[in-house]
Amino acid sequence: MSGSGQTAFPARRPITVNGTLIAHAEIAREAQHHAATAPGEAWQAAARALALRELLKQEAARLEIVAAPLTDPEGRVETPDEAAMRVLVEREVRMPRPTDEECRRYYENNLARFRSAGMWEASHILIPAAPDDTSARLAAHARAQAICEHLIERPDDFADLASEFSACPSAKAGGALGQLSGGDTVAEFEAALTGLQPGEITRHPVETRFGYHVIRLGRRLEPRQLPFELVAEWIRDYLAERVRRRALQQYVAVLAGRADLCGVEFARPETLM
Repeated sequence: MSGSGQTAFPARRPITVNGTLIAHAEIAREAQHHAATAPGEAWQAAARALALRELLKQEAARLEIVAAPLTDPEGRVETPDEAAMRVLVEREVRMPRPTDEECRRYYENNLARFRSAGMWEASHILIPAAPDDTSARLAAHARAQAICEHLIERPDDFADLASEFSACPSAKAGGALGQLSGGDTVAEFEAALTGLQPGEITRHPVETRFGYHVIRLGRRLEPRQLPFELVAEWIRDYLAERVRRRALQQYVAVLAGRADLCGVEFARPETLM
């Protein structure tokens, strides 16, 4: 810290855009908004972001663009510079919407991305025990095993036993957990579901960190291919965003190629083709 209480910044190259200096203090403030694994990376990202803003602001001024500021849904109002830069991009950057043919081609080339996840309809009875309490684990396993053996003979008692013994909130619904997909439960529970047939109940308790589970599989819903019509709009938006980013990168590269930059670099237009 300096004697005035101001943060002392390390010596760095000046950042200028056509002679306009971007102060180190401004870059330091901007760097707080850029996630990075190292301070140097955040600094560089912030410097590029501010240099980009300056490039667009200068181009909007050169073209004498004046625009009315807009207000976003959260009530934030654009500054005059932000409004001018927005209109500049709208006017100068061509961003065609993907055609139906392009959307369908993307769908057909990426069918695996458009499959619904497999799901299970399942119920369970949880006999709880802390992972580090050996005696409680032994007692919980014994009770869960007794429930398994009871259900081998009388499977229709599952809901009643869940209501009476299960420590899960699902006990109020007879142990019903509803529909589960991959990742909704711990690995041991999911592995047990995978090994069951519809209507089957585990013959032995399934151990997890929560205790011991007696599990019944209701239905298994297999993964299915989603039809193009169901995902077409998502694909169109995804491809449009990809086109928008590339078009912006190319436009910025052209502006940067014409500018006098110091301390910051942007990709050359030919590398983005």
